[in-house]
Amino acid sequence: MRMFTCAALTSALMGAATVAYAADASGTIKNLNATADTITFDNGSTYMAPKSVNLTNFKVGEKVTVSYTKSGDKMDITSIKPTT
Repeated sequence: MRMFTCAALTSALMGAATVAYAADASGTIKNLNATADTITFDNGSTYMAPKSVNLTNFKVGEKVTVSYTKSGDKMDITSIKPTT
């Protein structure tokens, strides 16, 4: 029984590590690549945008806030808007 409990606990912890979570980030756009659908902030964080998010409305130097989901090292934008 003890062996089963340890195995179940280990599986649960490993599964939790791969769960995606949502967050927001604000920053100044350092690099914008509409072809690759990526945006990089001045702090070096890079976010991937799906085709449904239009990056051509933004420009380098603009301050924005992105909502994103993170899974592992990948940060996928769910929305982006200018910071007011």
